[in-house]
Amino acid sequence: MGAKLEHHAEQLGALGNPLRLSIVRYVVQGDPEGTAAGEIQSKLDIPASTLSHHLERLASAGLIASRREGTFIYYRADYNALRALTDYLWEDCCKRGKSSKSCC
Repeated sequence: MGAKLEHHAEQLGALGNPLRLSIVRYVVQGDPEGTAAGEIQSKLDIPASTLSHHLERLASAGLIASRREGTFIYYRADYNALRALTDYLWEDCCKRGKSSKSCC
């Protein structure tokens, strides 16, 4: 298997948990500069330790990024990584590697 496939499999694995998928959706819908961890915790009603674990998994998969501002940590979606993942899923859609322009 290629490195690209392995990387995308890791990303899909990170998204394969209902809480992590909810976190990504909330962050994507939030401020492009980032959403505070406390806001994510409050909105999704997740204990801080559980949220921390899930945020780390998403960050290690390259789907979200964080920045610290004082005592707050803000998380934002890595739109380039999310786009690359969805592009990979749709790559060669309905053509099975053929050069046909038709797609579903």
